Amino acid sequence: MMRTLTTVEALRSQVSAWRSAGEGIAFVPTMGNLHEGHLQLVRHALEQAPHVVASVFVNPTQFGPGEDFDSYPRTLDSDQQKLAAEGVQLLFAPAVDTLYPGGTQATTQIEVPEVSHGLCDDFRPGHFAGVATVVARLFNLVQPDVAVFGEKDYQQLTVIRRMVRDLCWPIRVEGVPTVREADGLAMSSRNQYLGTAERRLAPQLYRTLCEVAEQVRAGQIPYRELESGAMQRLADAGFRPEYVAIRHAETLQPVERGELNARVLGAAQLGAARLIDNLGL
Repeated sequence: MMRTLTTVEALRSQVSAWRSAGEGIAFVPTMGNLHEGHLQLVRHALEQAPHVVASVFVNPTQFGPGEDFDSYPRTLDSDQQKLAAEGVQLLFAPAVDTLYPGGTQATTQIEVPEVSHGLCDDFRPGHFAGVATVVARLFNLVQPDVAVFGEKDYQQLTVIRRMVRDLCWPIRVEGVPTVREADGLAMSSRNQYLGTAERRLAPQLYRTLCEVAEQVRAGQIPYRELESGAMQRLADAGFRPEYVAIRHAETLQPVERGELNARVLGAAQLGAARLIDNLGL
């Protein structure tokens, strides 16, 4: 039976008991409003350790001014049912002042250089400092052996991996491939912001990234022209594109022809939704 804890003291007590028994912990941090993509992360975590902790926390420090912090869907009852049905043993669902006891304005923050910059950070400045800060706090509390994230948020995954490496934490960070709808749209909690016509159009982002990947595999260059062409196709289709970029999979720096370890990433606004996606080359 799954327990839901809301205090640091209760979480530490349970983690200490597992640690004292020499039992491993896998961790799946989320902002709730869970869908099949999240549940795939949970299933992967269940294969990695005897105990799985999930968290549901809508983190205010990763939302910028005018973003959807207040309106972000909060569905804790439904989330609890889904996690329990998958076999999660513990859900940590803290209040904001539990993770930020001194408030969010004058709090210690973690900045991960290089991989936090560019791409989404150009449109959501400070977002990844908020992500790194809250994940660091959760890691310190849960003390996982394994932490599981989705590849859909690829820059976020890269930031977490770099933070864990740089801070020498004994945590294995695992990425799980993006879970998609039947028409290719990457599953996201924000997809519900799409209207009917927008939902029909939304898979075009993934198709456009697939076109770029095929152009790269066919040897077409220069890459910057492939990126700008994809941006124009998205704009012509009715998106407000933010970026399409071919980047090194570990450093997220621009690459040229011949780099095998690369990904194509894209982000675009469509109606009230901001869509992001990526795929490996």
